[in-house]
Amino acid sequence: MNAAGAIKLARIRARLSKRELARRAHTSPAAIVQYESGAREPGFPTLERIVEAAGWRPRLTLELARDQRERQAYELEQVLGLAEYLPQRPRPKHLAFPRLPT
Repeated sequence: MNAAGAIKLARIRARLSKRELARRAHTSPAAIVQYESGAREPGFPTLERIVEAAGWRPRLTLELARDQRERQAYELEQVLGLAEYLPQRPRPKHLAFPRLPT
């Protein structure tokens, strides 16, 4: 989740208005609007202060990032590799579709 989503989720779960969250976090309502819309990226200390003002504690996790296309290509290769082990049925001569109600 990005910072914008974390701030918005914390605020909504705490049932706070943007104005109230700003007051508790010692910042302006305009800053909260910008952070939630993604127009501005807070640093981690700022993100932590805002989320904690809503009663939550942020948790940072690190994951090894892969290029999106590389990951999708790998997944497709795995699926196609498994496809040959699926049982095959003979192809029907005619495809039958249910009638649509008129």
